[in-house]
Amino acid sequence: MTTVTSPLTGVAVGLSAVPDPVFSAAMVGPGTAVDPVRQRIEAVSPVEGIIVSLHPHAFVVVDADGHGLLTHLGIDTVQLNGEGFELLAAKGDTVERGQPLVRWDPSAIEQAGKSPISPVIALEAASDSLAAVLEEGVVDTGTTLFKWK
Repeated sequence: MTTVTSPLTGVAVGLSAVPDPVFSAAMVGPGTAVDPVRQRIEAVSPVEGIIVSLHPHAFVVVDADGHGLLTHLGIDTVQLNGEGFELLAAKGDTVERGQPLVRWDPSAIEQAGKSPISPVIALEAASDSLAAVLEEGVVDTGTTLFKWK
C-alpha cells in the first residue's frame, strides 16, 4: 500500500471543489485536492520515487510499486507558460517524500486570474483502490491525503 502525503500546506478540499470538470469528475483519476496557503511555498514530492514528468505547473512521481502520482499546481496554470514557478528538480531524478520540487506563489497565481487549488491524483487507479481519502481540514506538507491499495 502506498501512502500519499500532501505536497502543499493548506486545506484539503476534495476533487469536487476543483474548478475544472476534468479533475472534479475524476476523469484523470481519483484523489483529492489542496487549496494552498497564499504565500511563496514549495511543492514537495508526495511519495518516494522517480520524477517521470516535470513541468512548472505539474509533476508526476512514480513510486517503487509503479503508482504514478500527479500533482497539478493550480487550474489552467499551464497558460502561464512557467511564469511564477521555479523548478527545483529535474525529470528522471530519484526523490524522497517531502523533497521540494517546485517553488511557486499561489497568491500570484490567484492574482493572475487562475485558481491555486491543486489536485493530487492517483493516475490509472480505480476509484475503489484509494482508502481514507482526506477531503477536508487543514493539512501541512507530509499530512497523509490517501492510501493507495
